[in-house]
Amino acid sequence: MQSDKKGCVREKLKRLTQPLQGPLIYGIDPKLIRKHMKTKVLSAFNLIMVAVILAFTGCNDEISEKTLVAEPVYMSYDDLRASVKIDVPEEISEPGKIYFKDSYIFINEIRKGIHVIDNSNPASPKKIAFINIPGNVDMAIKANMLFVDSYVDLVALDISDMSNIKEKARVKNIFPYLLSPLPEDIICQTNEVNNNLGVVVNWEVKKVSREGLNGNSNAQQMRFYEASGSKDFIGLAGARNASVNSGGGPTGIGGSMARFTINEDILYMVDQSTLRILDISSLTNPTLLAEKSIGWNIETLFLYNNKLFFGTQTGMIIYSVEAPSSPVFLSQYSHFKSCDPVVVEGDKAYVTLRGGNRCGDLESRLDILDISNVASPKLLSSTLLTEPFGLGIDKSTLFVCDGSAGLKVFNASDPLKIAENKLAEFKNINTYDVIPVNGILILIGKDGFYEYDYTNLKDIKQLSHISIKAK
Repeated sequence: MQSDKKGCVREKLKRLTQPLQGPLIYGIDPKLIRKHMKTKVLSAFNLIMVAVILAFTGCNDEISEKTLVAEPVYMSYDDLRASVKIDVPEEISEPGKIYFKDSYIFINEIRKGIHVIDNSNPASPKKIAFINIPGNVDMAIKANMLFVDSYVDLVALDISDMSNIKEKARVKNIFPYLLSPLPEDIICQTNEVNNNLGVVVNWEVKKVSREGLNGNSNAQQMRFYEASGSKDFIGLAGARNASVNSGGGPTGIGGSMARFTINEDILYMVDQSTLRILDISSLTNPTLLAEKSIGWNIETLFLYNNKLFFGTQTGMIIYSVEAPSSPVFLSQYSHFKSCDPVVVEGDKAYVTLRGGNRCGDLESRLDILDISNVASPKLLSSTLLTEPFGLGIDKSTLFVCDGSAGLKVFNASDPLKIAENKLAEFKNINTYDVIPVNGILILIGKDGFYEYDYTNLKDIKQLSHISIKAK
């Protein structure tokens, strides 16, 4: 018995020393750890104290007499692959990534599908359809083909007729098997997830007694994967090529939170560690060419002038894609641990670092890097922010989504005076991601979808707003 207890403590310590981050989070809920600690940063001393606590409390002492546990709810693979369909427009409830192509805007409803918006008149955008896509988080478009993720699959949808969108191809099991986070305040799940039963689309919460849970041979400490749609996990940042930044070319424009991007006939898709490279020269037959390990904690991807800029929780990595199907490492720039999308214009890279959460350190800021020598990026300036998420750049006008602190607009022509050159600030919105294109700023946030006219930087005007469904 004593040996079992020591083994459990060792296992808990192993889990605690792993970063509390996605996509794999395997161990104790961060909220439980914070009950034992006064700070949000795990120091060596904190870990020693937690180890002492766990040694005396044992494995199941978090379990009360009546504990809420989660039971996985599955969708079979057959049902998953028969679920993509076009529905009437729906209210936006939990928006994620955004994408712009021609006169249409596509807004992800996290793990549910995509809202299609006719934006031919930015002052009056109209929802025209909802594409039901279970497990969807990311998207990219080439010509009239929309590529989306659907849990473990990649799906290609023909959008040449917006009233009759059709599935044209599917690459099965190309993505890792991911789970959504467990519901709030859930410590345990009652059974090991069985991926042979299908994908986990939800959790059924039950009350179980200590005796009942201990008597279940399959009971386990909380184990979950955080899906990349979570706003606290910055998926992979948006990528767009400067040559198609009007959205009217063969490909569209992703926001700074996307993790799909297209370069000529190549579709890049990245998760936390692996870049998948697909040949889409035949739009109805996407073919996996290679999988390339980039590192760990990869969060953001930006395509600019035949280079891929990966934002990670510890820095920025640059690859050359002069040969689109064979990315080649160029350099790496390191910073403290944080969540960070990146965008690039000219010889400058703009990175927002968000701390104060599971992303890492307490400081949040905007870094501007000189990448004129891509083999040796150099920090030019840092500006403190509140809660930065996505960002966008258009001809030295920088748009930063500062979370609950709103939208901030800077003249970034002089990186050393960025804080002094704030052009505008909109404090009454909770911002997540932006796409600046042709003088129109497309913005998504917790309280809705917005568009702004920034053709006159001295008088940026809100054009429209689509609100979020009240919960």
